[in-house]
Amino acid sequence: MSEIVAIKVSRELKKKIKALKKEVNWPEEIRRFIQGKVREVEARKTIEKITREIENTEAVPKGFVLMLVREDRESH
Repeated sequence: MSEIVAIKVSRELKKKIKALKKEVNWPEEIRRFIQGKVREVEARKTIEKITREIENTEAVPKGFVLMLVREDRESH
């Protein structure tokens, strides 16, 4: 189901939008812009969250990863 979102623009801009309505599908352009902006902001927030989690994670003891790799190789 769709919802209506209203925005205010200047009279001058509204006149230009009307003048170009045959060349531009304004509703589709605006939807695409909003969808892109939402994806961009959500991605930024996700990156910020992951960065905070990484910063709050304790370091792995030196040699731990090497030990895991060796164990994995020996088990095959």
